Amino acid sequence: MRLTAEIWVSAYIKRLSLLEIPAFVVAKGDATAGAVLVKMNTLDGQACCYQRSFDLMSGERTWVVLSEGDESAVDTSIQKQCGFDPDLWVIEVEDREGRHLLGEDGLE
Repeated sequence: MRLTAEIWVSAYIKRLSLLEIPAFVVAKGDATAGAVLVKMNTLDGQACCYQRSFDLMSGERTWVVLSEGDESAVDTSIQKQCGFDPDLWVIEVEDREGRHLLGEDGLE
């Protein structure tokens, strides 16, 4: 059974908060089936946006980079994705060390 997007987002933000890593819902998508983008803002003008992807060869779902570089360019990429998918969730994580926890158990 898969978690709803809303439950996954709530759990993700809670896990980040336990490590005192600020995270915010920037765009709230469909509560049950919305896709999720995670913007990692390192607070130095740079950012990276991650999206979930399905690997056809292995059958695994993994986080891959959608865009990275100058924060304004990453924001433009996110806005474009939101234009394609109105059910999209966007989470912004702010951490100078670049910690997003997406590779940890339960989040991959």
